[in-house]
Amino acid sequence: MTSQTSPELERLGIDVIRGLALDGPHRANSGHQGTAMALAPAAHVLWTRILSYDAAAPMWPNRDRFILSCGHASILQYSMLYLTGYGLELSDLESFRQWGSRTPGHPERGHTVGIEVTTGPLGQGFANGVGMAIAEQNLRSRFGPEVCDHHIHAFVSDGDLEEGISHEAASLAGHLGLGRLVYLYDDNHVSIDGPTELALSDDAAGRFRAYGWHVLELGEAGDDLDALEAAFRAAREVEDRPSLIIVRTHIATPSPDHTDDPAAHGLAFSAEDIARTKEVMGLPPDVEFFVPDEVLEMYRSAGRRGAVAREDWEQRSAPTIAARAAEWEASIGGIGLPGWDDALPTFTLEDSPATRQASQACITAMIGGVPGLLSGAADLIGNTGNKLPGRPVLSREVPEGELIHFGIREHAMGAILVGAADHGGVFPVAGTFLVFSDYMRGAVRLSALSQSKCVFVWSHDSVGVGEDGPTHQPIEHIMSLRLIPGLTVIRPADGNETAAAWRVAVNGEGPVAMILSRQGTPTLPTSAERAGEGVARGGYVVLDAEDPDVVIIGTGTEVAVALSASEMLDDNGIVARVVSLPSWELFDEQDDDYQQSVLPDEVPTVAVEAGTTLGWGEFADAAVGIDRFGASASGSTVMRELGITPENVVEVVEAVLDALNETSADPTT
Repeated sequence: MTSQTSPELERLGIDVIRGLALDGPHRANSGHQGTAMALAPAAHVLWTRILSYDAAAPMWPNRDRFILSCGHASILQYSMLYLTGYGLELSDLESFRQWGSRTPGHPERGHTVGIEVTTGPLGQGFANGVGMAIAEQNLRSRFGPEVCDHHIHAFVSDGDLEEGISHEAASLAGHLGLGRLVYLYDDNHVSIDGPTELALSDDAAGRFRAYGWHVLELGEAGDDLDALEAAFRAAREVEDRPSLIIVRTHIATPSPDHTDDPAAHGLAFSAEDIARTKEVMGLPPDVEFFVPDEVLEMYRSAGRRGAVAREDWEQRSAPTIAARAAEWEASIGGIGLPGWDDALPTFTLEDSPATRQASQACITAMIGGVPGLLSGAADLIGNTGNKLPGRPVLSREVPEGELIHFGIREHAMGAILVGAADHGGVFPVAGTFLVFSDYMRGAVRLSALSQSKCVFVWSHDSVGVGEDGPTHQPIEHIMSLRLIPGLTVIRPADGNETAAAWRVAVNGEGPVAMILSRQGTPTLPTSAERAGEGVARGGYVVLDAEDPDVVIIGTGTEVAVALSASEMLDDNGIVARVVSLPSWELFDEQDDDYQQSVLPDEVPTVAVEAGTTLGWGEFADAAVGIDRFGASASGSTVMRELGITPENVVEVVEAVLDALNETSADPTT
């Protein structure tokens, strides 16, 4: 509370927020009004009485975090960011959901100042918050409470709680006792199709208590500012478990036309409905985006108030940060200490590890050199190569742990990874089998949209998995991941390429998908010298030849297949260049000269990859791949039976060359 604030002014402020929630979507003819109106009192309390933040320093490391998991109510968050002084202007609210605006349809991290995570797909923000709480706990345990000591708040909806990802994330959060996590559940009993009772009869309070959460049931307190404040403060006092505040709200309140109306979940209000609602609130019915000076000053004052806490933190944390400057900077940047990659292993021609094993050697070498490293897996830490030997396991009893057992929770694991990355201060890594990346895809897509710096380690990358059969043998997965803009997909061919891939992941920005083999693969003859630069550029020549007749491209374990095929072709008088193309995305970033030096247009090209051939037409004239599901047998048998062999590559190369020769010999073509 400030000296400029009174109960009457607070009520006016809440009504102004509701007015903006009506006007923004109405002007855009698109959006969600009712939820934002119902949550206006809770937002007011949170931004004016609870959150520790400084609007003038939105990236202050020790700020409280806020997540609008019900991202469809984005006009509410934009209104609060404008009112409290984050840099949005009233004109930004007026251009809500329009081309080029700073107020897109759902909150986007990196697009709008003050947005911590990208939300909209329901349940993702819920799980992101768990990742943020893990990152906060990790930083606090490493640097001390004088450096890190804050909370993560979120508004969550019925839809968030219905999505399966919230069950996984809530279960893990309760298991870990993440006490800095405070969620408000907007229990409005409304879904798009009608009352939530059409499909939902869960006992939310009982469910979360069973997960080990602290639950506060406020009942009909959606407009009770003091009750909301007391609940937030009580929840923040609970250190040994996350908290859920359940509030019965009424969507679109105080509209005389649409309160508790399922239509208010979307764009329900006509101009006349808006005018009547504004009259009920005492706002001028014919004025859009009405924000009186005294209301703006109240919220701007709240936005400035955190400067004192920030300045106090800067003084309090300065000695620790100065004494550990390199570690702090590396942690905040999610990067390594100077020279961290000197410890990465080099593999010789005598070595033939699976790339998941090579990755494990790399992660082990990164311990200490990458201070924020958090590694884990979905019950597959050993299988994926994500162990941290000698480092503690994260648990309720050992909150400083760096190794995370996510359990069988792939959906939540992906979003938790994104939340930890978005929080900052850590370099999060997690793994499972590639075929289960399907469970994580929603989170992976949002990580790419947000450019969240994390690494998804997906092993068992092909039908080489073997006996587990087609349910566990990925076919379409690598190509489908390449379709995601902003995701760097790297499928290394051997141990040296794997080390180079980790160098890219740590030194770069944004999310990386590390695609690793179950089975061993030989060290390439030139990778020790060439992989460092070659992987960073997405592709390089492994085996060169003067004036080649054909270029064979491989990725992952199939580069070795390409090399064997080149030897067989040489015996047949056909000269082949072999190229490793571990990352399409990195290769696409190179200039035309480099791309031509690796894949010259004038030379026919054949690709080999143990997955779908769809998409390879961008680089190759023909592709050896698998356009069906796999089968249960040994990995080598399945590879052989499905044509991922040097012999088949030779046949395809010869067919391509024969077709070109016939074409060139035909004067009519």
